[in-house]
Amino acid sequence: MTSSFRILNATGLALLVVACGGGQANQPPPAATVEQPPAAGAAPPAAPAAAAPAAVKPAAIAKADYGKVDGSDVQLYTLTNANGLVLKVTNYGTIITEFHVPDKAGKLADIVLGFENVDGYVKGSPYFGATVGRNANRIKNAQFQLEGKNFKLAANNGKHHLHGGNKGWDKVIWTATPSETPEGPSIKFTYVSKDGEEGYPGTVNATTVYTLTNKNELKVEMSATTDKTTIVNMAHHSYWNLGGHNSGPITDHELTLFADKYTPAVNLVPDGSVKPVKGTPFDFTAPKPIGKDLKAAGGDPVGFDHNWIVNGEPNAMRPVAKLKDPKSGRVLTIEADQPGVQFYTGNYLDGSTKGKGATYAQYTGLCLETQKHPNSINVPAWKNDVILKPGATYKHTMIHRFTTE
Repeated sequence: MTSSFRILNATGLALLVVACGGGQANQPPPAATVEQPPAAGAAPPAAPAAAAPAAVKPAAIAKADYGKVDGSDVQLYTLTNANGLVLKVTNYGTIITEFHVPDKAGKLADIVLGFENVDGYVKGSPYFGATVGRNANRIKNAQFQLEGKNFKLAANNGKHHLHGGNKGWDKVIWTATPSETPEGPSIKFTYVSKDGEEGYPGTVNATTVYTLTNKNELKVEMSATTDKTTIVNMAHHSYWNLGGHNSGPITDHELTLFADKYTPAVNLVPDGSVKPVKGTPFDFTAPKPIGKDLKAAGGDPVGFDHNWIVNGEPNAMRPVAKLKDPKSGRVLTIEADQPGVQFYTGNYLDGSTKGKGATYAQYTGLCLETQKHPNSINVPAWKNDVILKPGATYKHTMIHRFTTE
C-alpha cells in the first residue's frame, strides 16, 4: 500500500513524498486484540493528535511589488511549472531576473545573470534578461534610409546604434497579463512605442509572451504591428550560465551551433559579407568547449560577439543551438524561426557588475540571441527582413528546452 503527501522545501517548491507499507499482499492479518477498560482512577486516554494541515502547493503564478521606476510601480512575477522549475520576471523591460532549473542530480540553481532588485537594472545593466528593441543589435553609423527618408538614431555604441537606443524597450515598463494555460504558466507583456521614439518612425504595438511549459521549456513569443512603415528586430537577451549564475566562467560549456556560415563584422557591425565557418574559430558545427577558440576569435575585448546564419529555412522553426555544462549536466537547446543568432561570451563583463551576491567577471555568462541579421536595414540583401509595414505582423518565436545529460 502507498500513500503520498506534499511538503515544501526551502525554496517553497512542492515535493511529493511517498510512504510505502512494509506488509506483503498475502500476509495474514495480525491476531485480534481485546481492548481492556482503564483501571479505576486512571486518567482517560489522550485524544488522538490532530492531523497537521496539508501543505499548500505554490501558485503557478505569484505577483509581488518590485519597486518604482520613474514614479511608476513595477511588479515581479514568479512562474512555477508542474515540475518545480521557477521563473521570475518583471514588467520593467520584461526582464527575467531568476530562472531555477535542476541539474542531473535534481538540484536547482539560478542560471541567469541579474540583480537583486529593479534599481540594479535601472542603474546600469548590460541588457540582462530583457526584450531588446525596437531594433536589436547594431545599426551602422546610427542611421538608415526608408522610403526615401533618412532617419538618424542615437549613437549609443561608439558611432553606432545598439539595441534600440538610449531608452530602448529594455528600459520601459510593459503592461503584464498573466494566465495559466494548458502548456503551463504564462505571462503576456505589451508596450506601445510611439511614433518618433528613439528616432524610429511609426507607432508600434509590441508584445512579448513568456510561457514556462510543463515540458521544462521557456517559450518566448514576440510580435509587433505598426501604423507607419518602420523597422523591427526584437531579441531576447538573457545571459546564461548553466552551472549557476555565480559559478564562474562559461568557458568549459560545450556549444553546438547549427550554422555553417557567419557574417564577418567590422567593429562588430556586419557589412553584408558571408563566410563559411569551416576552418575558422567560428566553427561550432560539432560540440566544442567555448574556451577552446575564444582568444582566436579576436576582438577588443577578446571573445565571441558575432552573428551566425542558422541552417535551414530562415523563417521556419528549426534547431539553433545546443549548450551543455559538463559539470552540472544541464543542457539548453534552442529552436527559433529567425535567420540568425548572435553568440556573445560576456566580453564586456569586467567584475564591476555585481548582482544577486555574485561578481560578474568576464566570460561568466553568455547570450544566444536569435534575430534578423545585425545592420540588416543597411544591407540590400537583408533589408526587407526588418521592414514592417501597416497591415503586416512581425513575429519571432524561440523555445529554450532544458534537459540533463
